[in-house]
Amino acid sequence: MKIGMVGLGRMGANMAQRLMRGGHEVVAFDIGNEARETFAAKGGTAAETLVALVTALPAPRTLWLMLPAGNVTDSTLDQLAPMLQRGDTLIDGGNANYKDSQRRAKDFAQRGVEYLDCGTSGGIWGLENGYSLMIGGSEAAVDRLRPIFETLAPAKDRGWGRVGPSGAGHFAKMIHNGIEYGLMQAYAEGFSIMEHKEDLDLDLAGIAEIWRHGSVVRSWLLDLTAEALKANPSMDGIAPHVPDSGEGRWTVQEAIDLDVPAPVITLSLVQRLRSRDDASFADRLLSAMRGQFGGHAVKKV
Repeated sequence: MKIGMVGLGRMGANMAQRLMRGGHEVVAFDIGNEARETFAAKGGTAAETLVALVTALPAPRTLWLMLPAGNVTDSTLDQLAPMLQRGDTLIDGGNANYKDSQRRAKDFAQRGVEYLDCGTSGGIWGLENGYSLMIGGSEAAVDRLRPIFETLAPAKDRGWGRVGPSGAGHFAKMIHNGIEYGLMQAYAEGFSIMEHKEDLDLDLAGIAEIWRHGSVVRSWLLDLTAEALKANPSMDGIAPHVPDSGEGRWTVQEAIDLDVPAPVITLSLVQRLRSRDDASFADRLLSAMRGQFGGHAVKKV
């Protein structure tokens, strides 16, 4: 099968490589010259423009998008829309908001173009291990493109599937990432408590390695944590700044809209936001309050 790939960031490039390893032909476009050159050097076909990409694909076309959520995706789709024909299929594998995916699917349906939203997990390890794929859209389109999903997934019969209508794939991925926030925060807090118990001189990397086998808290995330602790036990040189890519915020907002309590995910998001405040006004004001009502010492910088 010949597939068009739009976006050759690290994950998009790796997905294209896995598709080619599986026997698919991939034509890819990226706005960056270096990304296109790197892809071509690895045996792929790089298109210089979106027009060239669409022209290179036989009808009915299948294009997989790996782009940042929001305006970048909308702008690219606006450019692609007049080039596509009835029967073509777009697959959005980025971390889009599910409401955007529902809107886009409705718009493209009026053109006779299928729009699948595919929540994609696997990170930089997906090239070798396969990707977890949560797909929203019509059953017929998913079934027709089964060879693509089977190639990208860890195995033909697991790690992927249609989870519902348009928007469902990105909704499932949003919740997936919200859960990920909570898991990461729990591991980080647990190891932080142990790191502060100096009198026991705990071997954090060793403990993580023990927990990897037989423990009820074992996971792939713990495997990666163990590797990180082994490489840098004291986390030297790493700034305590934790970004978020949006899905955690959307998950918390959805929980609020649905009146569903989600304290762990919500607090894990708050902790990420807090990590970015290098000179917290709130913390400084709290210290000043204690000084005012209790005469407590206020630590100066």
